[in-house]
Amino acid sequence: MSVEVLECQREKNAGRRRPSCRATRWGLASGWVGMLALLVVPAWAQQAASSALVGAASSAALVVDNPYGLSALWAGSDWVAKAVLLIMAVMSMGSWFILVTKSLEQSRVLRQAREVNDGFWAAGSVQQAASGLTSGSPFRFIAEVSVQAAGRHEGLLGRIDLNTWITMSIQRAVERVQSRLQNGLAFLATVGSTAPFVGLFGTVWGIYHALTAIGVAGQASIDKVAGPVGEALIMTAIGLAVAVPAVLGYNWLVRRNKMVMDEVRAFGADLHAVLLAQGPQPS
Repeated sequence: MSVEVLECQREKNAGRRRPSCRATRWGLASGWVGMLALLVVPAWAQQAASSALVGAASSAALVVDNPYGLSALWAGSDWVAKAVLLIMAVMSMGSWFILVTKSLEQSRVLRQAREVNDGFWAAGSVQQAASGLTSGSPFRFIAEVSVQAAGRHEGLLGRIDLNTWITMSIQRAVERVQSRLQNGLAFLATVGSTAPFVGLFGTVWGIYHALTAIGVAGQASIDKVAGPVGEALIMTAIGLAVAVPAVLGYNWLVRRNKMVMDEVRAFGADLHAVLLAQGPQPS
């Protein structure tokens, strides 16, 4: 190819041109284009191949499960660690159940207190007003107990002053309402005070077994230590996650209980004054 090109160059300088020289030039240009194509195409192919490899690697990373987590902790733990996890699970479920149910109960009592203030004192008698209250309402319970106490003021009980007798009856009814409202709060207090220590016990137990297994295997590299010890520390985190809502819920429910009992005691005091004004009631 190079000899023919030189001959074509000599003929061009001499003023003569052959048709084959033009074809030679076209062939030479095609050769350069082919060489450039060979250089460029592999670069694009290499870039596409590398992009495909990166995408495949990222997809594989998404598919691979995390070897350190709650599932690995449960699978690799003994019966003591599993018992600790189950105890904390029961504590958490019980705390949330009590928190939700007591909140609904307190909201219902506060709504009933508003109903009492709106219509109870407009009735003709305490018996009539009590029958108009919602069944199961603490206000209806106190009203019925006080009416029964006023009607039973006879015999040996008649020797007690009516004021003292009605006061005692209403006070006992209010205390029973308060006791019912406080049901479950002791469980929240117990969970809030003991759950961190239960989780800490699980952590100590897990670290002990992890270090024992590492010592038996004879491998103390960071990848062998970080996994089991980190899984054991999850126990402490779970204990705190159980205790914090229980403590916050306990304080919140105690504060709302105080609001509810203020309404109940105010109703009892007003009812006491009304019953004294009515005098002894027939049984």
